[in-house]
Amino acid sequence: MSDSSPQEITQLLLAWRGGDQAALDQLMPLVHQELRRLAHRFMQQERPGHLLQTTALVNEAYLRLVDSSRVEWESRAHFFAVAAQSMRRVLVDAARERESRKRGGEWAQVSLAEAMVVPQRRGADLIALDDALSDLAAVDQRKSQIVELRFFGGLTVEETAAVLEVSPDTVMHDWQLSKIWLFRELSKDGADGA
Repeated sequence: MSDSSPQEITQLLLAWRGGDQAALDQLMPLVHQELRRLAHRFMQQERPGHLLQTTALVNEAYLRLVDSSRVEWESRAHFFAVAAQSMRRVLVDAARERESRKRGGEWAQVSLAEAMVVPQRRGADLIALDDALSDLAAVDQRKSQIVELRFFGGLTVEETAAVLEVSPDTVMHDWQLSKIWLFRELSKDGADGA
């Protein structure tokens, strides 16, 4: 995390929400390091040679965040939760595009060594996880948000509780149930696809 306090970031977010563009200019350097950490965490889960790199993912998320003028920023934790969601959307969109190209789109030139490697399914796995999270959101929106904040956003239990305005005990309970639910859903999808 940066040297700035959560309160300073929250104050800048609130000023930006109020229309102060100078606050945005002050905010971005303060949150850049944390955005890079989030992006790096996402990119570690992607296949080697992914077209998006950490910097590109941060930049794309930044553009989406700046364009999200409708968001009512509440706190630093809320900002990073939305940033994580934006990064997840960027990666899922890229994975869906890759999957659609595989089904009859463009040919890619690969070396013989690359062709010998068993294809990795991380893009498909990310799509399956995104679909499962969407299904979970239809059943229980809060549990889906907790997964997004904890897993994708890297927020602590306490930060997640603050964003969702529930107790840390509720977050832990829902987090445990959500992991079980997602495991079952993803296992079912894997069995169906075999």
